[in-house]
Amino acid sequence: MGTGKTTVGRLLAELLERRLVDSDAVVEARTGRTVRDIFRADGEAAYRRLETAALLDALAEPEPLVIAGAGGVVLSAVNRAALVDGRALVVWLRAEPEVTLERALGGEHRPLLDGDPEGTLRRMATDREPLYREVAAAEVDTTWRPPEEIASQIAALAGHDGADR
Repeated sequence: MGTGKTTVGRLLAELLERRLVDSDAVVEARTGRTVRDIFRADGEAAYRRLETAALLDALAEPEPLVIAGAGGVVLSAVNRAALVDGRALVVWLRAEPEVTLERALGGEHRPLLDGDPEGTLRRMATDREPLYREVAAAEVDTTWRPPEEIASQIAALAGHDGADR
């Protein structure tokens, strides 16, 4: 959360001439509700099921895509297995918690940050780190780096050959 997935994803999709699939946007389009509304009305577990469906559908697409998976996508063992099946180039975007806090505070769709945003982001970073390491083929630090530079770095990792997603 707040690492630049959507911004970098948009730029990367443009560089690679691929369609961007943002899992939160897919969930919102399918349900007609915001992530916050889903959390409020149905709870986190319901949102996670929708998130899994969005990810698995994107990974099953025959065309190469850029997928901006929500930060919690790694919480599901099903999602982690799908991410490491060898069909996708999984890149973990990470940033220092103080930077993610600054970036994430403006987002209305981040219900997990209600209450104690800084503490929540630090906890999530610690708790999720081993899960991100489990699925990521590469790790890219986005702290204080321009999104264009990050997208170019990931495009180089993808090799521009269209074989990886």
